Amino acid sequence: MSAELLTFGCRLNTYESEVMRGHAAGLADTLIVNTCAVTAEAERQARQAIRRAARERPGLSIVVTGCAAQRDPAAWRALPGVTRVLGNAEKLLAAHWAKDAPDAVSDIMTQRAVPAHPVTEFAGRARAYVQVQQGCDHRCTFCVIPFGRGPSRSVPAGAVVTQARALVASGYQELVLTGVDITSYGTDLPGRPSLGSLARRLLALVPELARLRLSSLDPAAIDEDLWRLLAGEPRLMPHLHLSLQAGSDLILKRMKRRHLTADARAVIARARALRPDIAIGADLIAGFPTETDALFAETLDFVRESAIPYLHVFPYSERPGTPAARMPAVPVAERRARAGRLRAAGAEAAAAFFAAQLGRTVTVLTERDGTGHSEHFAPVRLAAPHAPGRLLAARVTGTDARGLSAEAA
Repeated sequence: MSAELLTFGCRLNTYESEVMRGHAAGLADTLIVNTCAVTAEAERQARQAIRRAARERPGLSIVVTGCAAQRDPAAWRALPGVTRVLGNAEKLLAAHWAKDAPDAVSDIMTQRAVPAHPVTEFAGRARAYVQVQQGCDHRCTFCVIPFGRGPSRSVPAGAVVTQARALVASGYQELVLTGVDITSYGTDLPGRPSLGSLARRLLALVPELARLRLSSLDPAAIDEDLWRLLAGEPRLMPHLHLSLQAGSDLILKRMKRRHLTADARAVIARARALRPDIAIGADLIAGFPTETDALFAETLDFVRESAIPYLHVFPYSERPGTPAARMPAVPVAERRARAGRLRAAGAEAAAAFFAAQLGRTVTVLTERDGTGHSEHFAPVRLAAPHAPGRLLAARVTGTDARGLSAEAA
């Protein structure tokens, strides 16, 4: 029996868990917990899972890794059942997965490259992730991720294409380019290639790839190559997810973000002009320190005016050592209430976006239990189950707040 994996957090962690699955294939009675440090809740859930596993399965060897472990290895090593802690660099190296290998957590800030880690399968998933970038050079006042992931490093285009070809050969029809800050792609490579040029090269050199999707984009750094690709390449999906965080200029400045609301509006308008059917998503933080009722209203108004159908809303979570954690705090109950109001506004926009799909024919990437996602990443419930991983033309027969109902065309 091989090692089990429990993954928290982002798509990059999901990719890295598959790398670890290959390295740890010979470890029996082992649980690998790949942690996230974005919020206190993510860390709490990981600790809870570790304690439960140690209580219910005595003798189980628990290996902890990921961003939270990188930040505070001693705290995770002290949890019951934990036999080893590995840093974010070490977890990707086969040598650290020998049965009796010791703890290993190096200084992630000294990393200057991204080793190649070929992956050909994502267990139980219809789409696959391709790492193109790692780390972050920016210092948003609320974020600890640069200190868990290190500086921005890019995967050379040749390695990205090789990985994409291997995944397509394994049967994946949709790939997602992922990293920590993918719009910074190429700044450390010869010639400083852009994310857009990488995507264009990948699509040209892997013509059998049916669908390419992008993970979160910084609205301050979308390059002209990417805009041109969005306008003219149907295999690049009509779906952009933006790392907005707020719709108030003052809060954005206090977050030390690199865009203002006018910039975000311009990005959304340009995307919709180039692809009128495009679906927009956004990350938002509710209740950031110093956010008054009036400043929150600015963000709520921005969300409503922009009609963003896919919102990923976090109540603000203090991260020790960050500048924001020292700013005047909004009460936790108010953060949660504001998050609820933002989610409600997002649900209204989503319902309207889904309603506009009624009667149309969409292309669904089939998943499990008769579900899937359209090219716009709209959740789809199919009238009959289909094998996962297929691309299926389906006519939309109904919509609600949860997504689309459809039947094979």
